[in-house]
Amino acid sequence: MKLSELGLFFFKKLQQLNIMQKLTFLFLTIILFGSVVDAQKKQITIEDITKAGSFTAKRIDGLRSMNDGVHYTALEDGGTRIVKYSYKTGEAVEVVFDIENIKRNPDEVSKINGYEFSPDETKILVYNDVERIYRRSFLASYYVYDRKYRELIPLADEGKQQVPAFSPDSYKIAYVRNNNIYLKKLRFGTTSAITEDGEENKIINGIPDWVYEEEFGYNRAFEWSPDGEDLAYVKFDESGVKQFSFPLYKGAHPSREEFSLYPGQYEFKYPKAGEANSKVSVHVFNVKNRTTKTIDVGELDDFYVPRLRWSYHPDKLGILKMNRLQNQLELFIANPASGVANVLLTVREDKFITENVLDNIQFLPDGNHFVYVGQDDGFNHLYLYSMAGIQVRQLTSGEWDITDFYGFDADEEVFYFQAAKESPLKREVYSVDMKGEEMVRITPDEGFNSAHFSDNFRYFVNTVSSANEVPVVSVYEAEGDLVRVIEDNSDLAERLATYDVPHKEFFQFKTSEGILLNGYMIKPLDFDAQNRYPVLMSQYSGPNSQEVLDRYGVNWEQYLALNGYLVVSVDGRGTGARGEEFQKSTYKQLGRLESDDQIETARYLGGLSYVDASRIGIWGWSFGGYMSSICLSRSDLFKVGIAVAPVTNWRYYDTIYTERFMRKPQQNPNGYDDNSPINMAENLSGRLFLIHGSADDNVHFQNTMEYAEQLIQAGKQFDMFVYPNRNHSIYGGNTRYHLYTMMSQYLFDNL
Repeated sequence: MKLSELGLFFFKKLQQLNIMQKLTFLFLTIILFGSVVDAQKKQITIEDITKAGSFTAKRIDGLRSMNDGVHYTALEDGGTRIVKYSYKTGEAVEVVFDIENIKRNPDEVSKINGYEFSPDETKILVYNDVERIYRRSFLASYYVYDRKYRELIPLADEGKQQVPAFSPDSYKIAYVRNNNIYLKKLRFGTTSAITEDGEENKIINGIPDWVYEEEFGYNRAFEWSPDGEDLAYVKFDESGVKQFSFPLYKGAHPSREEFSLYPGQYEFKYPKAGEANSKVSVHVFNVKNRTTKTIDVGELDDFYVPRLRWSYHPDKLGILKMNRLQNQLELFIANPASGVANVLLTVREDKFITENVLDNIQFLPDGNHFVYVGQDDGFNHLYLYSMAGIQVRQLTSGEWDITDFYGFDADEEVFYFQAAKESPLKREVYSVDMKGEEMVRITPDEGFNSAHFSDNFRYFVNTVSSANEVPVVSVYEAEGDLVRVIEDNSDLAERLATYDVPHKEFFQFKTSEGILLNGYMIKPLDFDAQNRYPVLMSQYSGPNSQEVLDRYGVNWEQYLALNGYLVVSVDGRGTGARGEEFQKSTYKQLGRLESDDQIETARYLGGLSYVDASRIGIWGWSFGGYMSSICLSRSDLFKVGIAVAPVTNWRYYDTIYTERFMRKPQQNPNGYDDNSPINMAENLSGRLFLIHGSADDNVHFQNTMEYAEQLIQAGKQFDMFVYPNRNHSIYGGNTRYHLYTMMSQYLFDNL
């Protein structure tokens, strides 16, 4: 019987009864009807979380603010149109790009993956046919679209390109191909090489090498001067960096027919902890004279240049330089004509400087100031400096962290930023004036807020969600007044209502050392405190990371809860948004305090009346896989551990990340060796499942293979699975479905 027919039956029956009978009948009907509705709710499947996108929230694809600050554009209809909207009304003002209504060369361009406007907005740089390289880098076919003539022409005739960027006058584009920088002059249609010495696995111009891209978080190492006359770039000499390689097989997604009989080999430069890095140098190319000047950034054999950033004046190039240990940061100001550079700011720390500082040093348009987000008082706060390098004032203060810096409204003299002020689990958006006297919260809703400001800071698009509420995307005025809701994800909310979805519950507990830790727990829907449940601890635990956040997400954890598990996540020492002391407490001993806290979590959970202390498991990916492995050797509290793509010895990992937290192995050998799962193999307890991709360019398969050998020699039984040709993310085709199905069955069988 359908629900509609069932309701009609109950209504007719109700008319035949007296008042007491009606009340009794209604009570029983509500119970029965509720049971019928609940019985018809769907169960979360692995396919839902890996393939169907059933729980993915809608967002604005390709959101770009226009120069006027009152309009924005979005990429729509599967990448075939760019539409211009009003921030205030939400009305579509103009279709600025329509693939079906332009002159295409070549004709086969049917959609685009992304776009950027020229500074004067007369042209649009679009791209498709993306070929991923590493986490942030990719090759693509780029095209220049002239809005006036509705013409689409290739940026270059030979091969794909990387990281093209318009000059400020909109008439030139610099881009990288085959490790060299090229200059395209749009007025004349000419292309010329700025560098000619680029060579694979030797010299790179204008794009970072592997380790810079991965650990300093960017993919372009050149910047135009504000007048468009100069192009500053970093050259990476990889000649002295040792080469790493791994085999490639035919596979199926994608299929590599050339390796059908004999496997291929991928080779690239990867500096492991303590080994040689690329030698870097900074250069400025003058477009008019076609001359290149090398900038002198001081005498230091081994250093990093993680960012170039022009001030608002073409004769002042900002260069960020860090020493190898990453506990000293210098901001140089260079004159591109003379090549002379002077230090404007020096920041020194006893331990290390966090990488998020790099994008939070910004020059102000007045030419007299710059701002810096640093931990001078133990928390991430905003500081105003003069161009003489003198601190003018601290703009924010308190025992909380700024987590993202959005920028400066020069007209109103107001700074905007995201912070974890109310709680490490939440995020709000704030403004503060240039005197540091008035700080205002401009996002009203609790949960996790993230903003995208218009070019003139008149509006911002805010996305807010909580652990048990879907994301809502809204437009606000800069003062915090709601203008309109763009996307409330009501379709997602309605779809979720048709599923059984266990909710997150947040909690805190103190360890035996008196450390207060934050966590969440997901319980089965039919949870009964009189029963005892198996537990899976889910964690990442890496430096400055956070898993315990009041933010939307429906994934494998809810699936496991529906299958009878308590799923728990706790952020231990070293994680973010709790100040410098908490974050940097793991310095020189990665793995020690983090595993202490996960073991303390297992002990705490085992003491709860509804937890089966004999059935506690732990899992994680990358740093989380490292943590799973180390916990099974440092404690017998865990019955099962799953380690996906784990680091098993920090000597195998890269220079920038590892040495930031551990120094060189030559300087800190015990820190490396005492906290390595490889050196704890003989102490392994519980059942361990190792999973890795054979083509992992980040955490090399070497980690798992060497660990497996030590486990074998120690006589320890374990399980292991290898995904052919898969990188650190282990995806492609049916891969994710296979992975989560396999891990689920492993838990069902062993936990």
